[in-house]
Amino acid sequence: MSSIGSTLRWALVTAACLWLALCTSLGPLYRQFLNTTTNQINPDAATIAAFGPINAALFIVAFISYLAIIIALARLGSGQRLIPQPLRRWRDRRRSRFGQRPTTTEQDTNASRRARMARKLRHGYAKTSRISQRAVLACTSSWRRLALVLLIGWLWVPVTLVSAFGADMRSQFREFSWAWNQATGLEQPYIGFFAFVPMDIYPTAHYLWPAHPTYLTDQHNFVLTLLYGATGAASRYLTGANDLGIAVLSASQFLFAVFCISATANRFFNRPWMNSRTGQTEQNSHTGRITQERSQLARKAIGPWPRFLIMAFLLTCPPVLFATISLTKSPLFAFAFAWWFGVGYELKETRRESLPRKSFAALIISTCVMLISAKYAWYIIVLMALLAFITDRHRFMTYLIGLIVPAILIHGGLALAIRSGVIIGGDPIESHGAQLQQIARIAKLDPDSIPESARRELAPIFNLDQMAEAYFQQDADPVKSSGIQSKRVSYKWRTVTGADMKHFNKAWFEIIKANPRIALDALLAKSYGYFDIQDPPYTDMTYYVNSDQIKALTVAIRDWLPAWRNSVTDRTKQLSHMKVVGWLIHGNTYVIATLLLGAAEVVLRRWRTLATHMPLLLLMGVMITSPANNFERHMLPLIFVFGFVCLTFWLESPARVDNGPSQSMASAITAKVEA
Repeated sequence: MSSIGSTLRWALVTAACLWLALCTSLGPLYRQFLNTTTNQINPDAATIAAFGPINAALFIVAFISYLAIIIALARLGSGQRLIPQPLRRWRDRRRSRFGQRPTTTEQDTNASRRARMARKLRHGYAKTSRISQRAVLACTSSWRRLALVLLIGWLWVPVTLVSAFGADMRSQFREFSWAWNQATGLEQPYIGFFAFVPMDIYPTAHYLWPAHPTYLTDQHNFVLTLLYGATGAASRYLTGANDLGIAVLSASQFLFAVFCISATANRFFNRPWMNSRTGQTEQNSHTGRITQERSQLARKAIGPWPRFLIMAFLLTCPPVLFATISLTKSPLFAFAFAWWFGVGYELKETRRESLPRKSFAALIISTCVMLISAKYAWYIIVLMALLAFITDRHRFMTYLIGLIVPAILIHGGLALAIRSGVIIGGDPIESHGAQLQQIARIAKLDPDSIPESARRELAPIFNLDQMAEAYFQQDADPVKSSGIQSKRVSYKWRTVTGADMKHFNKAWFEIIKANPRIALDALLAKSYGYFDIQDPPYTDMTYYVNSDQIKALTVAIRDWLPAWRNSVTDRTKQLSHMKVVGWLIHGNTYVIATLLLGAAEVVLRRWRTLATHMPLLLLMGVMITSPANNFERHMLPLIFVFGFVCLTFWLESPARVDNGPSQSMASAITAKVEA
C-alpha cells in the first residue's frame, strides 16, 4: 500500500509540473495572437498546432525546473540536506586541498590583518544584528503593534492616491441612483427597445427582470452595491460630488486591510493560543514567573528573520499596496480571506480544543465579508465546511455556526430577494466564460465547422457573426456584450429566454466536438497566464489607480497629486516589465509558488496542512473559469497569504538537533512552551 500511495503522490506532483510546463511553453505562442501595432491577428502562430522545437525545449526545461524545486522542497521538508552527500564530499575535498596550500610569511601577515578586521566587522555586525532583531520582535509581538507597523508603512497610499476603482464602482453608483429615483417616485424607463438602463450595461437578460421596475441587481454583489451607492449618494447630497464618499470607502477598506493582515500575522508569528493555554493550565500554580517566561517564549518562538521578510513583502509589494484602497470587490474579499485563513490556521493548530470567543467571532465575520464581496465565496466556504466535518468532527458546531449558517443566511437571503423580485439576479451567462470563448474563437477562425443544428440552437441566444468580431482571447466580456450602448450586440439579452438557455450547453458541445483543436486553444489562451511565470498581467492593480473612471467620477481626487499618481503607476509598470525582477510583483508568480509548495506537501503527506490550504487550490480553479486571463485582482488572496504559507512549511519541516532525533519546528515550539 505504501508503494501505491507513493506512486499516486508522485503522479499528482508530475501532473502539476506538466500543467505548469505546458502553460509556460504555450505562452510564447498565444501571445502572438494579436499584433498590438497593426491590430491584426495571427491565428496560425497562436495555436497549439504550432508547437515546435523551441516550445518543446521550453517545456522540458520548465518541467525539470519545477520538478527539481519540488524535490528540493521535499528534501528540506523532510529534514534532509539540500545538497546530496556526493556533492558535499567533493566540496569538502576541494576546501581541504585549498586549505593545505603552503603560504609565505607575508601572506601570513596579511591573513592575520584580514582576520583581525573580520573579527571587528563580525563584532559590529553581531551588535547591530542583535539590536535589529530585538526591534523586529518588539514591533511584531502583538496584533496592535503589527497594525501600527502596517498603518505607518501603508499610510502613503491613501494619503497620496486616495482611492482606486474601475467601471464596477460607477455601475454600482448608477444602480443605486436609479433605485433611489424610483423610491422617490421619479418616472424612469425600464424594459423597452429604445430604453437603456444600468442592467443593460453588463448586461443582464431581460427574462430575469421582474415585471415591476427594479433597478438593484446582484451583478456586483447586492450588499456592496447598497453600501457603495448609499455612500456616494450621501456624498453628493452633502458636497455635490462623489469624492468624499469614495475617500471614506477607500479609507474604511484601508483600515479593514490593516486589521485583517495584522490579525493574521499575529496568529502566525505569535501563536496567541499558546499563551492563553499556558495561562489556563498554570493560573493556580505558584510559578508565575515561569508562566510569564513561557508566554514570552511563545511570542519569540518564531525568529526575527521570517517576521522581517514577510512584513517587508507586505509593505513593499505593489499589488498589496494598491489593493488597500481599490474598491473593486476582489481586494475586500482577499483581505477577509486572509483573516479567515488565519483563523483556519488556529483551528488546525489547536486540534480538538474549542475556539476562543474572539476567534469564533472572527470566523463568522470574515465568512460574512467573503460572502458579500464575491459570489464564488459561497462554493469555497461550503466545500471547506464539508471537508472540516470529515477531518475535524469534534468541532462540528464550530463549523456549522461559523461557516454554514452565514452561507445559508446570506446566500439564502439573496436568493429569496431575487425570487420575490426585490433585486435582479446575476445572469447565468456570467458563469460560461470559458464556453463563450471557445464558441467565439471557432466562429472567428473556422465558422464553417459549426454544425447547422448548433447554429439553430444558438440563434436565439447569440449572434455568431458578432461573437466572432467581438472575440478577444484575454477577456470574455466583449463576447457577453458588456459595455455601454456603443457595443457589439453578440449576446441577445433583450430577447433571449430561459427556455433558450437550456439548449446552450448542447450547442456548445456540438461546436467543440466539431473543432476540438480551436476549442482547446480558446480554453488554454484564457487561462494559461495564471500559470506562466513569463506572462505579464492582462490587467494589473495599477489600472485601477489611474483609470478613466477616476477622471470621470471625481472632481477633487483626480486633481490631487496627479503627477505623483502617474509617476507611481508608470514606475510600477516599468518594474513589472523587467525580466525576473518583474516576476516578484506579478500575481502568477505566487500562484505558481503556492502550487509548488502544495505539491511538496503532498509528497511529505502533510494532509492536515493540505486541508487548510485547500481554499488556495479552489481559488486557482476560480481563476481558470473566470472571464479573463491573468487578471491580477483574482490572485490577491494568494499574494496576501503566500508568506504565511511559506512560514507554515518551514515550521513543519524537521529542525536538525545535535543530541536527539529531528522534529518539526512547530513541534519543538509547542514542546518548549508546554514543558
